[in-house]
Amino acid sequence: MKIVVLAEQIINRKSKIFPSMYDKILVTLDATPSDRAIIEHVKPLAKWANSRVVLLHVADGWAARTYGPDAISPEITEDTAYLEKIRAEFQSAGINATAELAYGDPGDEIVKWVEKKGCDLVAMSTHGHGFLADLFLGSASRRVRHRIRVPVLLLRAK
Repeated sequence: MKIVVLAEQIINRKSKIFPSMYDKILVTLDATPSDRAIIEHVKPLAKWANSRVVLLHVADGWAARTYGPDAISPEITEDTAYLEKIRAEFQSAGINATAELAYGDPGDEIVKWVEKKGCDLVAMSTHGHGFLADLFLGSASRRVRHRIRVPVLLLRAK
């Protein structure tokens, strides 16, 4: 009987003996259509690995950068609603998901979040600007992958 229960736990990825490789997945979102690529990629991965998903968006407008969590602006209202909509989408798919809003520079804030709260995987979509555009415009994904010590899944948006 115990062997059957253990086998079921392994198959369902709920065993303490064989923990999930990705217990907590951080999915960074920028509230653009490019998010859809990483959302659709992470859903089956999170289901398979029985992962907890944290959705993180960094508000980077003037009010967010100036006032941080005290900022009140249409951007903050829209970002909060967007995060809640995506969180509900994950929850309805049977995936444990929470949503968080950070304020400031996206690359810096994602790195701070990972260092402070920890995760097993960071999942990000990229815009695919190319080397020169990233050099001049900066790339949050480039900065994040070089500054953290956990795996980073980068998926180019179509």
